[in-house]
Amino acid sequence: MGRLDGKVAVVTGAASGIGAASARRVAAEGAHTVVADLDLEGAQAVTKEIRAAGGSATAVEVDLGDVDSVRAMVAAAADTYGGLDVLHNNAAATRLAAHRDLAVAEADPAVWDDTMRINLRGTMVAIQAAVPHMIARGGGSVINTSSGSGLSGDLRNPAYGASKAALINLTQYVATQYGKQGVRCNAIAPGFIVTPASAGSAHGAIREAMLRHHLTPRLGRPEDVAAAVVFLACDESAFITGHTLRVDGGLLSHQPYVADLRDA
Repeated sequence: MGRLDGKVAVVTGAASGIGAASARRVAAEGAHTVVADLDLEGAQAVTKEIRAAGGSATAVEVDLGDVDSVRAMVAAAADTYGGLDVLHNNAAATRLAAHRDLAVAEADPAVWDDTMRINLRGTMVAIQAAVPHMIARGGGSVINTSSGSGLSGDLRNPAYGASKAALINLTQYVATQYGKQGVRCNAIAPGFIVTPASAGSAHGAIREAMLRHHLTPRLGRPEDVAAAVVFLACDESAFITGHTLRVDGGLLSHQPYVADLRDA
């Protein structure tokens, strides 16, 4: 038996990277899985993989920037499988962060607004739509993908970082407001995870710098985050809520000079 047998789970941003790994993993643990993404073709490909492996999955197109689209995604999960138990809010405006999220003094307010609309408002609307379904089934688990960028500053992507920091606080609010009704809410803060989207910056000097500052001998993989998602989704974590779990290879655990001293 899987740890999520009979559960219904929605994973957003599930066409690739962390979301795809999470969708595969929760399905492998027995959950009926809604694979949601703006990239419907990619979501359908992941759904096909899950079904080929014996799992239960449905692909749904969703635009996190569109309130009606987000609500329709949650409704589709409940209509297809009879309810909702797990919501993994993983989708984010990564294309904005990669190309247009400039330093604060050069920031475009429109990019800031778009980032907040997708990363933060989209997550809030998904939770808003999901919570009643979870309460109707006696409770559930909401898991928000934050980021190490939401816990510390960087030389780039201030809108992305601020949105991810806000997700941590939103996580605590949801945990506080719905915990007595059986709904848990936690966040995961990944470090540098090597995905198709991040692979372009995971080579050469940048890769070596990242490796030096990790406490583990390798960089992160999507499967590392997916394992944490399953734990926070299942009953083994029933007494954990309002928490942010760093899945970052110890990147934010040490003094900033440790890597330099270690290599001296």
